[in-house]
Amino acid sequence: MAIRVTDAGTNQSVERAVSVLRALDSGRAELRVSDVAEVTGLGSSTASRLLSTLERLDMVERDPVSNLYRLSLGTLSLSATALNRHPVHRASRMVLQGLAARTGLGANVAVRRGDVLLFLCNFEGTRAPKSYTQAGDTAPLHATGIGKCLLTRLTPKERRRLLAEPLAAHTEFTTVSHDLLDEEIDTVRRSGYAVEAEERALGRASLAAPVRDASGDVVAAISLWGPTSLLGGQAKATRPEDEARTALTREVIEAADAISQALGGI
Repeated sequence: MAIRVTDAGTNQSVERAVSVLRALDSGRAELRVSDVAEVTGLGSSTASRLLSTLERLDMVERDPVSNLYRLSLGTLSLSATALNRHPVHRASRMVLQGLAARTGLGANVAVRRGDVLLFLCNFEGTRAPKSYTQAGDTAPLHATGIGKCLLTRLTPKERRRLLAEPLAAHTEFTTVSHDLLDEEIDTVRRSGYAVEAEERALGRASLAAPVRDASGDVVAAISLWGPTSLLGGQAKATRPEDEARTALTREVIEAADAISQALGGI
């Protein structure tokens, strides 16, 4: 996806430099100058000058053999500071670590950034599949339990403005209709938690609960995720009598409440 720059009321040099950094964070580990130029829409000479400047500032580094560019560790302190100073990250880190240890499942926390959710941290339990999710990764709102919790803050009209219909299908079980999504979000509001079964990836399911701040607004959400054999797939997604899942639901709601209390909510 191209990362284009604009010149409406912004400093174009700064905007171009940021677009180069985002290009290096857009999927591939290393890029050529021509790749960066293509992704950003900049000319090759401009992209090359910006990369050289960012290299001197220790924001990017160039492999001496391949001449490919990648983000340098000089960006690490900036991202780590932003993450560690975020109130939701501070309030949730120890809670989620304990949740993953007790249940053996994966535990995530995320906030909404525009039309996607942004993960702030992820812990893997012993019974959870290997996850490559890391802080800073994004995921769709409509196809995740966390996302559905975050969407409870918006009205149906606001959700339709935010997410174009049909909603993107990630599996055959993904909700792709706003009308169905409205019904699911109403259920989340009534029950206090969300269930996602194989909507984003086959064989995986999640239970999620919203996190509120002192004003009562939903500012984040957490989830327990793992294999459908433990959390229930499509065939089991509506079985409230499932004692194991009922216990896990209680765990995720209590963890979300603990984080909310740390943020001044509830």
